Amino acid sequence: MAEGGWVTMGDVAARAGVSKITVSRVLRDPDKVRDETRAKVQAAIADLGYVPDEAAGGLSSRRSRIVGAMISTLAGSTFASTVDGLGARLRAHGHQLLLAGTDYSPAKEAEAVAAMLGRRPDGIVLTSTAHTDDARRMLAAARVPVVEIWELPADPIGFAVGFSNRDAGAAMARHLLASGRRQPAFIGIASEGDRRGRLRYDGFAEALSAAGIAEARAAAPSAGSHTARGARGLTAVLERWPDTDAVFCASDALALGALSEARRRGLRVPDDLALAGFGDFEFAGPDGLDLTTVRIPGVAIGEGAAQLILDVNAGAPPRDRTLDLGFEVIARSTT
Repeated sequence: MAEGGWVTMGDVAARAGVSKITVSRVLRDPDKVRDETRAKVQAAIADLGYVPDEAAGGLSSRRSRIVGAMISTLAGSTFASTVDGLGARLRAHGHQLLLAGTDYSPAKEAEAVAAMLGRRPDGIVLTSTAHTDDARRMLAAARVPVVEIWELPADPIGFAVGFSNRDAGAAMARHLLASGRRQPAFIGIASEGDRRGRLRYDGFAEALSAAGIAEARAAAPSAGSHTARGARGLTAVLERWPDTDAVFCASDALALGALSEARRRGLRVPDDLALAGFGDFEFAGPDGLDLTTVRIPGVAIGEGAAQLILDVNAGAPPRDRTLDLGFEVIARSTT
C-alpha cells in the first residue's frame, strides 16, 4: 500500500491473494464468488479499512449504485417497513439508499428530486403520486427507473408497486357493516398531499352508498401530531353525529388518538363504538392496542421496488408496469 494514499482495490487484492476482478465481484455481486474466496476478500477489506471509490466506479460504469427515495413522512411507523425492505434488497446487491422526507408536499418532493438527480442515482422511488410538473419533467429527462409505491396510479411515471387504497377503504367499510354498525364515520388528515387518505375515504364512502347509507360522515383535522388529530377527529365526529357507532381512521396513529379520546369519554370499545385503523403498525397488534386494521405488505413493497430497479438496470424490465401486492383486513377486539 502506498504511504499517505487511499487504500486501493489493488491493495485489497494483494492482501487477499486474488485478482482485482475478484475483489470487484465480491463488492458488486458477492453471491457469484465462492464462500472461501469471498471470506478472504472481506477480511482484507476489514483489515485495510478499504472504502470503494464509488465516484470512479460511476465514471467507468455509468452507475452510481445509489437509489434515491422520496418519503412522504419520516416520522412514525408509516413507511418504516417499506424503507427496511427497500434498503435491505438494495444492499444485498451492492447499492445504497438515500432518503429525503417531503412532508406530503409536492413542492418539497420536487426539490428533493432535483437534489437526488444531481447525484446521478440508478433509480428513484416515490411514496406519492402527486407530483409537480417540474418534478415530472426532471424524472422523465433523467432516464432512470422511477417507481411509485403504496399506490397503483392508472398511468405511473415509470412503474408502480403497491395496492388499491380505494379498495382497502371499501373493504374496511364492509367489515364494519358486517359487524352490525350502521352509522360509521371516517377520520383522515386535511392535507392536499395526502392522496392515499382521500382514496381510502372514497372507497369507504362508495361501500356505504352501495349498502344504502347515503351520508359518509368524515372529519379531517389539519394540525398537530397524528395522534392529536385522531383525538380531535373523534371529538368533531361525535359533536356533529352523536349516534356514530363506528370509526375508520386513515392510519393506526390516528386510531390511537381516537381510541384514547373514546376512553376519556367513557365510551366502551367496541360495545359503544367500534374503531379501526390502517397500516397494522407494531403497536396495533395483539400485544398493543389489539386494533382492527388494514395490513399492508410494507416490506414486500420495498423489496419489489428495489428488485424492479435492479432488473431494469440489468436489462430485464418486467412485462407489467404495475405490481399489485394487495392488502388484508385484520379483525381484532376493537370491532
